[in-house]
Amino acid sequence: MEEYAREPCPWRIVDDCGGAFTMGVIGGGVFQAIKGFRNSPVGFRHRFRGSLNAVRIRAPQIGGSFAVWGGLFSTIDCGLVHMRGKEDPWNSITSGAMTGAVLAARSGPLAMMGSAMMGGILLALIEGVGILLTRYTAQQFRNAPPFLEDPNQMSPKDPAQGYPNYQQYH
Repeated sequence: MEEYAREPCPWRIVDDCGGAFTMGVIGGGVFQAIKGFRNSPVGFRHRFRGSLNAVRIRAPQIGGSFAVWGGLFSTIDCGLVHMRGKEDPWNSITSGAMTGAVLAARSGPLAMMGSAMMGGILLALIEGVGILLTRYTAQQFRNAPPFLEDPNQMSPKDPAQGYPNYQQYH
């Protein structure tokens, strides 16, 4: 089974940033549509208008936040791949921790530590689930070992081979 080939690093950053923006806009749009609908005055027209207004105002902001996170994560990941010379789950885990720390830098060292730990733990869980799924699907498609039959061993179902006490059981 082939592993997903990713683009080279300069293009990967742009791709991840755009993908994160798209994911943030869609997910934020759905969430804000529900929130705007619930917080609007009674009446379908008012609720529908409130829902659209909330999506129009907040979805691009949420998408931008996701894009910043995705771009910074991908930039740090590419830097680690270049420095270490290999691409493995440790790069992603470290990138998640460093991204959390950098984005919380304005809040002080304690917030940086907490965000770094949360980013590292979150990415470790994501990478762990990915590894488990890869191993599970690899086992599912593995070829079965060939069936080896010992010609010297008697078959219990074949009375012609002289199974002892065959008459006793039938």
